[in-house]
Amino acid sequence: MFLSIGCRVWSGISYEIIIIDDGSPDGTRDVAEQLEKIYGSDKILLRPREKKLGLGTAYIHGMKHATGNYIIIMDADLSHHPKFIPEFIRKQKEGNFDIVSGTRYKGNGGVYGWDLKRKIISRGANFITQILLRPGASDLTGSFRLYRKEVLQKLIEKCVSKGYVFQMEMIVRARQLNYTIGEVPISFVDRVYGESKLGGNEIVSFLKGLLTLFATT
Repeated sequence: MFLSIGCRVWSGISYEIIIIDDGSPDGTRDVAEQLEKIYGSDKILLRPREKKLGLGTAYIHGMKHATGNYIIIMDADLSHHPKFIPEFIRKQKEGNFDIVSGTRYKGNGGVYGWDLKRKIISRGANFITQILLRPGASDLTGSFRLYRKEVLQKLIEKCVSKGYVFQMEMIVRARQLNYTIGEVPISFVDRVYGESKLGGNEIVSFLKGLLTLFATT
């Protein structure tokens, strides 16, 4: 889900909400259509695609419809709580950051609802990444982030990874291009409905992508 800052007004902040759904089987599109009817298509913009085409192309698809100067990307299942959005905006203004990333592994950030296996996988992925790539950010696999729109556009043009590696590469490329990164501790709560997409194939893909980045950056 995209929160494009610069359009509708909420608590003194102009915004628009853009929902990208890649044919999710859990009814995401149905809920989004209901919200669009309730609040109006001028506030909720549903931009679905018929099948899963990759995270990077979803970002590109969303940016085509975003009119604001800043974009906040978050999961629409409330694993990423909207209460942190004002903190992202304050952080960006304080440091004039190009990117503000939500972190589960710094300050009072944390994860709730995951089993031990999932926690170990996430912690392990971040630990290995910190050692190999030294990215300058504490949470590489999270996707709750604020970007300057032009920075997001540039990073997407540079990134070649797919799946969960994509989020990690975004931060690594940002470091290479000397973009500034701020962090906001967040509480990540696992989804109540639907299923996580993380599986064995994604883990193998992540490890391959990590090694590729290590060899090429």
